[in-house]
Amino acid sequence: MTESLILPDLHALLRAAAAAASAFVADAKVAVKAKVAGPDGKVDRKAADREQHAVHGFGWYATYAELFTQVSAWADRLEAEGRFGETEALLCQLLFTEYSCQLIGGIPMNQGEVIRPLDLGVPQPAMAKHLFDPAFQALVHQGAGQAVKTRLATLLAEARGRATLEHTGLDETYEMIRDQFHALANEKVIPFAHDWHLKDELIPLELIQELGDLGVFGLTIPEEYGGAGMSKTAMCVVSEELSRGYIGVGSLPTRSEIAAELILTGGTPEQKEYWLPKIASAEILPTAVFTEPNTGSDLGALRTRAVLEGDHWVVTGNKTWITHAARADVMTLMVRTVPDTTDYRGLSLLLAPKIRMNEAGDFPSEGMSGGEIEVIGYRGMKEYELGFDGFKVPKENLLGGVEGQGFKQLMATFESARIQTAARAIGVAQCAMEIGLDYALDRKQFGGPIFNFPRVHNKLAMMAAELMGVRQLTYFAARQKDEGKRCDLEAGMAKLLGARVAWAAADNALQIHGGNGFAMEYKISRVLADARILNIFEGAGEIQAQVIARRLLDEGN
Repeated sequence: MTESLILPDLHALLRAAAAAASAFVADAKVAVKAKVAGPDGKVDRKAADREQHAVHGFGWYATYAELFTQVSAWADRLEAEGRFGETEALLCQLLFTEYSCQLIGGIPMNQGEVIRPLDLGVPQPAMAKHLFDPAFQALVHQGAGQAVKTRLATLLAEARGRATLEHTGLDETYEMIRDQFHALANEKVIPFAHDWHLKDELIPLELIQELGDLGVFGLTIPEEYGGAGMSKTAMCVVSEELSRGYIGVGSLPTRSEIAAELILTGGTPEQKEYWLPKIASAEILPTAVFTEPNTGSDLGALRTRAVLEGDHWVVTGNKTWITHAARADVMTLMVRTVPDTTDYRGLSLLLAPKIRMNEAGDFPSEGMSGGEIEVIGYRGMKEYELGFDGFKVPKENLLGGVEGQGFKQLMATFESARIQTAARAIGVAQCAMEIGLDYALDRKQFGGPIFNFPRVHNKLAMMAAELMGVRQLTYFAARQKDEGKRCDLEAGMAKLLGARVAWAAADNALQIHGGNGFAMEYKISRVLADARILNIFEGAGEIQAQVIARRLLDEGN
């Protein structure tokens, strides 16, 4: 280990920095709540909208504090196991240094919006006490000089990117799963993904069937219903590796995960017995049909309605941004079944069978029509808008058998969906880093590989550090879910940060390519387009930051 580059008592510094960040967030909570609280002490919605920059920024500060806590705990666990080596130490040191600087000077919520401590309204003495904590100052002034970044980049180059996966903190079983799907992605996905993207083709059914045979679509479904009965942590590992190959492939199991979770948590015994084995075996492919034109994240405003006529629900309305609709055999379809309601309380979910799109590009199910939405990335499953006019769904396919429960049932799935999306983001970021690293090592300029230039390898070092951090935050959320604990907060934090990390990695990897990166023939052009969607679906970044902040600000009321 290169002792001169690693700060003395690094573990103590990491723990102290995590404690200082958490203490600052506690003071920030008081300050932000004072801006938005109503007479009853709860968050006033109109005030929160007016103070959106501070409220959302508080969510970002809280996310950084949780990240510090989880990375510090991971470092301590590895140290106790004798597995905390030079790479892990430098990854921690670089991440904590950079993020400490951001906590002090401002966190980028996106490229044009920075949240700073003063924006939160924290009193200056509290800011000085926590943000100028000795641990922060030691990291900021000594933790990430050029020598640290160069050494870390060298270690990455020696391992060709796998250095970030040497000690993830997971046990041997999970690493065996990773190895299996890493090999599958290398053989069956990576050589073909860019061609699928350029030709705007659906992922081949043969690959989908192979994934089904491997149990990917029933990974977390209990064994009694034909699934593998594995954990959400296992889901993360599989999603990471498949998304490292191609986000379209890594996202194939998402709709099955959502449908299975809906049925497991909200379905009747008969619905579980009928649908879950078919989903687990990939006999049927589900799709999620929630979003409508002009509603976006405002699910309570959905207008598609279903009226019970005899033995069928008759559906009328329009849906949009429906992923993999052409291949789907069943839709988890959100509709308004309770007349005279205008909010979430009138919504219900239907398990709606449909016929797959035919060769002419039509949806042959009676009462249903649709067309493709052309997109810049995330193409392997395609996006569709759907119309329903007299579309019939059997009466017994009302999820749970009780009307008006749809919104509540959907909310119960958000933890898993956001954990899985964070894992997809990690896979995309890993892909970008590996592509960028390979190009930097292979591309020769001025007598040597461009990797030798600090502005090139510094980008790769930071990619690796952020990847390590968000990976630990995501695994923490998954463990919470596996242990039956509420984790909407942690899942939201992982998704929020994961999306930004993926975009930054893709953008920087493209920059390393220079002009070649802007050419469609280079894979990184696809990865950049794919990465962009991660900050939009499963809760846009703005919505995600708001949900995190509102949850924390309302605690104790």
